[in-house]
Amino acid sequence: MKIVVLDGLTLGDVRWEKFKKFGEIIIYDNTEYKEIIERIKDADIVITNKVIIDRNVIDNAKKLKFIQVAATGTNNVDIKYAESKGIIVKNVVGYSTESVAQLTFALVLGLICKIKYFDNYTRTKYPNGKIFTHIQDWFEIKGIRWGIIGLGNIGKRVALLAESFGAEVVYYSTSGKNFNNNFKRLELDELLKTSKIISIHAPLNDNTKNLLNYDKLKLIQEGSILINVGRGGIINEKDLVKILNEKNIFVGLDVYEKEPLDKDNPILKFNDKTLLTPHIAWTSKEALERLINEIYDNINEFLKFMN
Repeated sequence: MKIVVLDGLTLGDVRWEKFKKFGEIIIYDNTEYKEIIERIKDADIVITNKVIIDRNVIDNAKKLKFIQVAATGTNNVDIKYAESKGIIVKNVVGYSTESVAQLTFALVLGLICKIKYFDNYTRTKYPNGKIFTHIQDWFEIKGIRWGIIGLGNIGKRVALLAESFGAEVVYYSTSGKNFNNNFKRLELDELLKTSKIISIHAPLNDNTKNLLNYDKLKLIQEGSILINVGRGGIINEKDLVKILNEKNIFVGLDVYEKEPLDKDNPILKFNDKTLLTPHIAWTSKEALERLINEIYDNINEFLKFMN
C-alpha cells in the first residue's frame, strides 16, 4: 500500500514511523490544489486534513481506495462521489472534545475578565498607580444564561462545564433533530436575545452557512459574549464587523471564513472587543495524539477488511 499525507504540517510533530508497517508513506507539509492529482495519482490511501478531495481529484486517482480525513469535519471531501466510486471515507470523531471545550472557556474567561486589558494595564500603568487595584466592569458566569448552538459531543461538554460554573444552559439544534432532556431547547432568535454568553459548536453545512447574519446578530444583547469554535462561515464576517461597529458585544473566534486571515481583515482592528486564536482549539497535545492513534486504527481496520 502507498499512503500519501497531503498536509502533514497541520498535524504538528507527528511520528509517522508506525505507519510504515502498512507500506510506503509519503508526507507533504502542505499541498496546493494544483499539486494534488500528481501527488496522489498512484496512492492507495490518502490522509488529508483540509486539502480538498473533489470529483476531479477522485477521477484522477485511479488506485485510491481509502480517504482518511484527519479531522471531524468532512466538508473538504466529496463523500458521496467517493463512495459511488467504491472509495471508503473515514473521519475521526471525539478526539478533540476536551481540547475544544477548554479553549471555549479560555476565550470566554479571557473576554469576561478582560485579561488582555488588565495585562496591558498592569504592565504600563499599574507601576505608577495610586491605589492597589483598578476597577472595571466584568461579570460572573454564575446565574447568567449560556446559549449553545450545536449540542453535539463538544456542545454537551461545554454545557456541563457551564453548569458547573452556575450558568443556566440552553441550546439550539442546527439540524432540528437534536433533543436533550438535560437542557432547555430554544429557537435561535430567543437564544440570541436572552443569552449573555453564546458559543457555537456546529459543523458548517447548508443549515449553518451564514446562520448568524446581520439580522440575527442584531438580536444579541449589549455586553454579551459570542464565541465561535465551530467553523468559519457560520458567522457572516462582514455582518459581524458591522455589528461590532454598532454594538458593545465581545467576540472570541478560533475559526474564520478564510484561513489564514487576510492581513487587512477588518476583524483584526477590534482589539478591545475581540479575542482571536488561529484555529487551534483542536490541537492540545493530547487531542493530537488521540487523532493520530485513531487514524492509525482506521487504516489498520481498513486493511484487515481488505484482506
